[in-house]
Amino acid sequence: MLGIGAYRPQRIVSNAEVCELLDSTPEWIHERTGINNRRWISGDETIRSIAAAAGERALNNTPIERDQIGAVILCTSSWLKLTPHGAPSVASDLGLNGVAAFDLTSGCGGFGYGLGVAADLIRAGSADYVLVIGAETMTVGLDPTDRGTAMIFGDGAGAVVVGPAEENGISPTVWGSDGENAEAIAQDVDFLAYMNKAQAMQGTDPAVEAIGRMSLRMEGPKVFRWAAVTLPRALSAALDASGVAKEDIEVFIPHQANARINELMKKNLGLAEGIPMANDIENTGNTSAASIPLAMEEMLVTGKAKGGQVALLLGFGAGLSYAGQVVVLPPAPKEASF
Repeated sequence: MLGIGAYRPQRIVSNAEVCELLDSTPEWIHERTGINNRRWISGDETIRSIAAAAGERALNNTPIERDQIGAVILCTSSWLKLTPHGAPSVASDLGLNGVAAFDLTSGCGGFGYGLGVAADLIRAGSADYVLVIGAETMTVGLDPTDRGTAMIFGDGAGAVVVGPAEENGISPTVWGSDGENAEAIAQDVDFLAYMNKAQAMQGTDPAVEAIGRMSLRMEGPKVFRWAAVTLPRALSAALDASGVAKEDIEVFIPHQANARINELMKKNLGLAEGIPMANDIENTGNTSAASIPLAMEEMLVTGKAKGGQVALLLGFGAGLSYAGQVVVLPPAPKEASF
């Protein structure tokens, strides 16, 4: 990873504000999730604008010319259209019109999947440099009264530029999924049912309100149990694939889903107590595919981590899927998101 950039929406939403519509308390939310605040898009901020902003900063923080980028991967579950997909539009916004550009949807593990695909594209000779963007506007499909999701999710975008190096800085990706339990994190209305109902209601007014809003639902306890069993094995497998001993890991950057899950993973893996661990969730919330690059940027900007250190990454979530790598961190960004 040669450079990193991020974008955090302007609006800061506290636990107290969430509790204006949610039957909970700020203290309970923090105790169960580790979250105090989260960022929500507002004004003219959109999934497209924040993805482009993060990509722009990553490009500005990378010592290569823009025309050397051969591909753009947009990791997101929030782009609201299947056609056209988002990456070509974001690439065009960044002055990269014409390059290979595609979306990658793998929930909260999306950035890890995108990073693995980018590294393999470069190793195969399909691109010299790849821009990987994780961007989400989770609040667009959020039910503010749902105790399983409303207090957890936020919006944001993070990006990295991946390129060749004399020494490998991104290990092989260890990834997997559990489709038997995939419905533990799911939309409450699927697209086919939504469109069929919309067609049947033609002529009614207002149709969209009558159909209802598509919202994300999550079975928190079920996901927590899956994570507790699956993720320690995934972390060990990522270390084995990298050839790096756990004693050589200098930074731990897991997906920012839940502070309790992350503490449990660190303990079960046996990482040293003093190893810095990302805790961007406290003031950013769970931003799905954007969370790892956002957390990485926060650690580099604040000095909790330094460019060149060896970090263990693990993304996990919808699918239920996961992806992990051992990486060498990029330099701290010249242009930060906060």
